[in-house]
Amino acid sequence: MSGILVLIDSCEPDATETTNELLTHGRNLANQVNGTLEAVTFDPRYADLAAGWSEHGVDVIHYLTNSSLQDYGPQAWAQGIVQITSLVEPVAVIACGSDRGHEVMANVAAILDAPFVANCLSVMVGEPWQASRVQWGGSLIEEVSVKTTLPMVSFALHSCEAKLSKTPEPLEIVFHEIELDSEAIKTLVTERTEKPAGQSLETSAVVVSGGRGVGSAEGFDVLETLAELLNGKVGCSRAVTNNGWRSHTDQVGQTGKRIAPDLYIACGISGAIQHWVGAMASKTILAINTDPEANMVKKADYAVIANLHDVIPAVSHEIARRNDR
Repeated sequence: MSGILVLIDSCEPDATETTNELLTHGRNLANQVNGTLEAVTFDPRYADLAAGWSEHGVDVIHYLTNSSLQDYGPQAWAQGIVQITSLVEPVAVIACGSDRGHEVMANVAAILDAPFVANCLSVMVGEPWQASRVQWGGSLIEEVSVKTTLPMVSFALHSCEAKLSKTPEPLEIVFHEIELDSEAIKTLVTERTEKPAGQSLETSAVVVSGGRGVGSAEGFDVLETLAELLNGKVGCSRAVTNNGWRSHTDQVGQTGKRIAPDLYIACGISGAIQHWVGAMASKTILAINTDPEANMVKKADYAVIANLHDVIPAVSHEIARRNDR
């Protein structure tokens, strides 16, 4: 193989967008090296997604199987990636900048005693390869040279717009039964909880988020009403989860979800860098805050300087009135 090997770390519906973005990065690299783009997955659901992967540039799918790989385990997956890398000899290995992607690739790098460049925005093939990556929670962009025989990188979430690269066509599917050391089997899943049906924070086109300025858990009721009218979801800042007002699953930020909705409404959120990292990929940002000097107000596309508990109910009332026409 003289191409790019890309790890698909999830076949869940809410990972489709980030997967397609990763494949867009991968296709760009494959074109630079005049090679193929080959996906590697451990999930049998790949068959349902193959046509979409093909549209986004994938030429070959490598499906890795082992009786101990039915559940996610970073050490086991890393051993699988190392084995397939040895077999197909790619020019580079790339992954999504997700928790799984970073965890697996860090283990691969440790096994191979090779560098791993995380959270890249772009990568250029050359002697050596050059990469731009996010550092310090998104507060700066670092330019690095990748001096290694096998570049391994992850791309930051929402660092490009997914693009179709070709007409879907039948893919070559290669099955690999891999061997694992007993020490690599460290994960045992004893129970599964199904995700609620419907859209999530990651897939919603509209997200209405609240921060400390909401004032209380009950204060989020007005945000829930607006989100429902806009067919969106409610998110929050870390300060909110720290206060116990919302679940961590609703948190947007460096230690929460990284999202890219069409519209992000930030209510009573100061805009600390940790939160901005999770929201900065939003297409349009509207800030509602009493502080005109708040970071979120300065970074937003639009801002309303007022008390959110005056603004949000009024907006919701007007939307409901127009919907009733």
